[in-house]
Amino acid sequence: MPDDAASHDAVTETVSLSAGVVKRSTRLADGRELIYFDDPGTTLPAERRIDARRLDPRPGTATMRRDILTGEWITVAANRQNRAMLPPAELDPLAPQSETNPSEVPNLYDVAVFENRSPSLGPALAQATADVPVGDDPPQSLDDLEAAGLGRTRTAIGRCEVVCFSPERTGSFGTQSLTRARTVIEAWADRTAALSALPGVQQVFPFENRGEQIGVTLHHPHGQIYSYPYVTPRTQSVLRQIEREGVDLFARILDFELAGPRVVLESEHWVAYVPFAARWPVEVHLVPRRHAADFTELTSAERDELAGVYLRVLRGVDALYETPTPYIAAWHQAPVNAGRDSVRMHLQLTSPRRGADKLKFLAGSEAAMGAWTAEIPAEVGAERLRAAIDHVGEVTA
Repeated sequence: MPDDAASHDAVTETVSLSAGVVKRSTRLADGRELIYFDDPGTTLPAERRIDARRLDPRPGTATMRRDILTGEWITVAANRQNRAMLPPAELDPLAPQSETNPSEVPNLYDVAVFENRSPSLGPALAQATADVPVGDDPPQSLDDLEAAGLGRTRTAIGRCEVVCFSPERTGSFGTQSLTRARTVIEAWADRTAALSALPGVQQVFPFENRGEQIGVTLHHPHGQIYSYPYVTPRTQSVLRQIEREGVDLFARILDFELAGPRVVLESEHWVAYVPFAARWPVEVHLVPRRHAADFTELTSAERDELAGVYLRVLRGVDALYETPTPYIAAWHQAPVNAGRDSVRMHLQLTSPRRGADKLKFLAGSEAAMGAWTAEIPAEVGAERLRAAIDHVGEVTA
């Protein structure tokens, strides 16, 4: 931790965002970007301490290899082998720095976002920008990524960021206050805009992994944002379905679910439901009633309401059992350069928890062939989750 002599204001840019959130940008000791998002009415001072650690140089950008049988790109990021793995609480790398904990964030904060120290993608981009280098062999277009041939490799350009929801050492998004949830949503929108503008980035994906059963390596309440140099396989499948079913597919899905028994929560701007063909024991989708391609296209009113709705969904998931439920909360957004008028942003939250002490493991048929079997009918899952959400009630603080 820097001493008082080094504790001067390190912020290079301050921007006021909607909902009273203030964005303050700075850099970590090795040059990675660090951004503070201050709650409206925060009690934190405007000044931010510099990061005075002595850090090793950033790892080189990983490579990608193309799987010739599927056409999918596999990132090979050897630097991630040595990333932090369930450190003791006193060495939490996402907590504010202290005299005994040289963590990633120099200051006390409300919400903090920074470039991952062990990224799967980046820091190189398709074109050099400021101090960010160009990839060794960056793809120039999506056509380049789709070209045929065995043994194809590319630089894994892009960016991976960590989003710290709170300076507290334990918790999740669902344990945050209404005000804090709104600040994180504003951060997601800001980062989606910034990352979508990076050269070569084709898709931006905010998500939260929760629980050791999912593979979480840090208990600190946080999520991540991946910025890919290609359109992900899952989204490519959605685009193919839109081509088959029609550009109004998401509107028709919403009408279909609203007319059925699987809706678990409705509000003026948002609808949460268990999808008709749910795969996982716990699965819920959360969609805006109006088409929006990503967080940047949500109105201030939609973002305001999302904070409370999303907290109710997450707290309802946790109310299913006596202990917190592991999950992946995946915010699907339209690609940067495709499907903007047809792919509607939405949350897909999934959990392998099929009982208080039981997990669903992906065995041969599902893991090897992608042929799923669901043990819990969607209507049953919806009834249980709806009751849990009703039990939670409205989120007021």
